[in-house]
Amino acid sequence: MDVKKTDTNVLRITMDAKSGNEFWFLLRSDAHHDSPKCDRSLEKKHLDQALERNAKIIDIGDLFCAMQGKYDPRSDKGSLRPEHQVNDYLDALVRTTVDDYTPYAKNWLVMGKGNHETAITKRHETDLTDRLATVLNYKANSNIQTLGYSGWIKFIFKYSQTGQLTQSLWFTHGYGGGSPVTHGIIASARENVYIENADIMVSGHVHRSWVQEFVKLRLTNTGVVQRRIGFYVKTPTYKDAYGDGTGGFEVERGMGPRPLGAYWLKFTCGYLDGRRIVTPQIIKAD
Repeated sequence: MDVKKTDTNVLRITMDAKSGNEFWFLLRSDAHHDSPKCDRSLEKKHLDQALERNAKIIDIGDLFCAMQGKYDPRSDKGSLRPEHQVNDYLDALVRTTVDDYTPYAKNWLVMGKGNHETAITKRHETDLTDRLATVLNYKANSNIQTLGYSGWIKFIFKYSQTGQLTQSLWFTHGYGGGSPVTHGIIASARENVYIENADIMVSGHVHRSWVQEFVKLRLTNTGVVQRRIGFYVKTPTYKDAYGDGTGGFEVERGMGPRPLGAYWLKFTCGYLDGRRIVTPQIIKAD
């Protein structure tokens, strides 16, 4: 697998493809790994599965919760894990997360940035995502790529002597509040208007979980109508902020409990009627 940045916020992944080959990717966001409310056992289960499947990990932001800093209006020192109750709070976040993620570093492909990370950069002039990736790459000899709040990944499947096929993934960390009725589907419809040529679209942020299939028609240069099927994936969270409903911000705002976990993106290579094909599947991580 060859990994290369072709633009500031675009990653190209080239894979040698043969009929029957499967390529797995773990799509995740909103881990809030440092939060005491993060379900670390579920997160570890999925990361261990990524190792078993030789899957690459794509994280699109809010890996950190990082809300207990000096200038965060939500700061509550009572909401810290014991290892983060130190004077160098932000440094401790990086140190401890490096320790936790080192076993998975060589499978980690992308770290994007969410609103929790950009808030730290704004208030404290440090980039937790870049710091984490840099230390992991040094410590584990890995090749984690940092991208922005949104970005592109181009998957290229090279068939020996018979050309190649591509799939394009566009992601954004996300925005909005995740309406209790629409669960962020309206935002996905807006994005589908201004994002072209994305076979897979992924966003998180609102701690919802769903997959929507979309179909588009295009007219080729040779005058043939093509039907293209794509997927929009809304990734959930690993942070159980609502808990049992005893109290807290989410309870008082009536936000309700949110789904936990992540999704698998699986590409299967093969042939159909003598034509090369790559079939994507979206599978909820259990």
